[in-house]
Amino acid sequence: MIAQEQKKHAAVLKAINKAIKVYVKEIGDSSTFEIQSKDFTYTDFFENKMLIIKAIREGFPYNLFRVIKEVTPFSEDDWAEYLNLSKKTLQRHQNEANYVFKPIHTEKIIELAEVTNFGNEVFDSTEQFYLWLNTPSYALGSLKPAELLKDSYGKELVMAELNRIDQGIFA
Repeated sequence: MIAQEQKKHAAVLKAINKAIKVYVKEIGDSSTFEIQSKDFTYTDFFENKMLIIKAIREGFPYNLFRVIKEVTPFSEDDWAEYLNLSKKTLQRHQNEANYVFKPIHTEKIIELAEVTNFGNEVFDSTEQFYLWLNTPSYALGSLKPAELLKDSYGKELVMAELNRIDQGIFA
């Protein structure tokens, strides 16, 4: 059972690395940024702030969003709430051939993907991260970290708390 989950996780990571590499090539402008490696990964994307800015301005295609959704713990309802869209609108975009999200929505998608990526690195398993995300935290005013992800300031609080956990600072 565990081996199957590991294989599925590896396949999802491979798919997201491929999708982000294709997207970055599509929006690429060598004068703004340069990808240093053929092995450019999803994690590398979050480390290049200029590339993130470019991606926000260009917008994410729905196909990339679909792959990102697979690695996040959020349901369709959660995504609709975070993006301030109706679930029906999200489903309609899914059926549009070349739909590209507006910059405001792309920025939120990137923020949530960044939290998930870092959270998965901090915790030993995605299950532990998802449990933490949905458990009230004294350090976060007794709110669930997932509740704070609705806005940028809340996302920064969640990232700071993840960083403290990563560094072993629990007080």
